[in-house]
Amino acid sequence: MFFRSVFLKSLRDYRVAILGWGIGMGLVIVSPMASVAELISTPQQRAALATLAAQFAWNADPVAADTIGGYATFKIGVFVFLICVWPLLAASRTLRGEEDRGSLDVLLSLPRSRLQVAVQKTAAIWTALLAMALIIGLIAYGGGTGFKAGFTLADGLLLGLNLALICAVFAGVALLISQFTHERGPAAGATGGLLVVFIVVDMVHRVIPNTEWISRLSPIYYYNLSKPLIPTFGTSATGMLILLALALLLTVAAVFLFVRRDVGDVVQVPGLARILPPSAGPSRALPAGDWSLRSVYARSLGMIAMPTFWWMLLIASFAAWMVAVVEQMVGRLNDLLNGGNAPLALQILKNISGSATALNAIFLGAMFELLPVLLMAFAVTQVNRWTADQDDGRLEIVLSTPQSRLQVVLGRFAALATATVLIGVVTLLASAAAAAVAGVQLDSANLAEATLGMVPLGLLIAAVGYLAAGWLRSAADTGLISFVLAAWFFISFIGPDLKWPEATLRLSPFYYYGTPLLHGMELGNVVVLVGVAAVALALGALRFTRKDLAV
Repeated sequence: MFFRSVFLKSLRDYRVAILGWGIGMGLVIVSPMASVAELISTPQQRAALATLAAQFAWNADPVAADTIGGYATFKIGVFVFLICVWPLLAASRTLRGEEDRGSLDVLLSLPRSRLQVAVQKTAAIWTALLAMALIIGLIAYGGGTGFKAGFTLADGLLLGLNLALICAVFAGVALLISQFTHERGPAAGATGGLLVVFIVVDMVHRVIPNTEWISRLSPIYYYNLSKPLIPTFGTSATGMLILLALALLLTVAAVFLFVRRDVGDVVQVPGLARILPPSAGPSRALPAGDWSLRSVYARSLGMIAMPTFWWMLLIASFAAWMVAVVEQMVGRLNDLLNGGNAPLALQILKNISGSATALNAIFLGAMFELLPVLLMAFAVTQVNRWTADQDDGRLEIVLSTPQSRLQVVLGRFAALATATVLIGVVTLLASAAAAAVAGVQLDSANLAEATLGMVPLGLLIAAVGYLAAGWLRSAADTGLISFVLAAWFFISFIGPDLKWPEATLRLSPFYYYGTPLLHGMELGNVVVLVGVAAVALALGALRFTRKDLAV
């Protein structure tokens, strides 16, 4: 049945993602409800929690944080936007990815117009997002009923729909950008960067007064206008309609451009038409005599130079911005801790952030939780490039020269490791400079360990991706490691709330990262991360040296 149309075939390809992301994100939303009961057992605790949550406004609007639905909405905060990773990868792959592989030429040779193919493929992505929304809504309602949160089934479904709409917006962004790139990787990377930028832009008005007009430039702002799990707040029809309009506008524009350009080519920007040749773009040209042709390692560095620069700029800027704004939040929190509810506030702060000392480090420790995830997301995009080169036959050209398979795989991974270390070092320098300018007192050694400690996490997810690439094609490999990343984050972010045993928490590499801004990073934990990454890379390299590249 699923092979009767392009729509059904595409939807069938998304079946694992629908179940994985739908169930996973539903559990992420429900899990904080399990721990909030002990935080609001008395009126004093509810008051302290509501006041304290206001100091963490960078994470989410602290609306009714002393209720079950409000606390769940506040706790997941910006981390809920991890779900946007799947639509930006799927949308950048659905047309541009198939053009790279040449499979779109085969599909268009059948009696189907370009418009039909594009519409059915994008409709499959939207349908998959709605299916995820349904699963998320049902799980949220089930959790709310079990913990007596007070919201209805309609509220749970509206939460899922709101998530589906923001995902559709970023799917539209990726689909549109892919019309201007020759490969799907740059489109996915640029969209991921914009996701981070929009998250930061939305934070601005919650941290800096009188800047709401800036946050209105971000689609995240309109997502946050609705809080269905808080019955007293409800859902903003205006915000959801704006998201729907943005998603439709971006998707229609992308389909319009796709129908009118050459397959395999990009949209020619009028201002650049006189500069760029009408043939294949610069990414297709052979850089004869270029320094990067001296080795596989050098060529790999040249290939990832621009993505590394943009990801480095985004991650380092985000870290510096967080350091710069933490001082004013600490000042407001000191007033709370000096008040009559100080003991309760300290207890709640420990539950939220893991400690109740060194306020600068506590705030930055909570905010820095996102940085390793961003660095690992960068590694995921580069693993996608590796598997795509295998699928598209580009590695066969490299291997036709006197290069061994082991040399090729290690050279590519070494280039990715170099880029990861560079991002960590620049993030450290940017954070230290921002701390010096803003007058934020931080332990220099702990700051270095917090930023450079992200590097083993990036190498670990990359090594796992290289290992999986020995058996899976590009779409499946990227989807698998994206889901693994989300699962690791779920274990570390939600597991402590659910009182999971330490043995379970140790399954996530974030456990070994710990809270280095507060306590430093243990050498034994670094050894564990590097050791697991080395084993995964060794097995992946062994598989690559023995596999048939056509499989």
